[in-house]
Amino acid sequence: MEVRAVAKDTGIPASKVRPLVDMVRGKKVDEALALLKFAPTPKAQVVAKTVKSAAANAENNYQMIPSDLKIVRIFADEARVMKRYRPRSRGRTSPIRKRSSHITVIVAEQEG
Repeated sequence: MEVRAVAKDTGIPASKVRPLVDMVRGKKVDEALALLKFAPTPKAQVVAKTVKSAAANAENNYQMIPSDLKIVRIFADEARVMKRYRPRSRGRTSPIRKRSSHITVIVAEQEG
């Protein structure tokens, strides 16, 4: 059985989250959390929180053992974009796009 957790509108661009997501894809939950703990970016805390949430959902709702869980799928999708404008010379403007992302983690029990 697959269990999921989603962090919506994180305020971090998906392009900055994807390297962290690629780093933990296919790993066991304990190993992924250890990797994220020592990642050199504060964005890893958001990914780790979502992984912990998926593991907690599996443990509390489906009585799965957290040490047997493996990250089956994990991805970061684009979310809403806040649009702002900065004044420029000669009465013009240039856009500022403040991007955010949705992080989805799907875990399942490891077979074997």
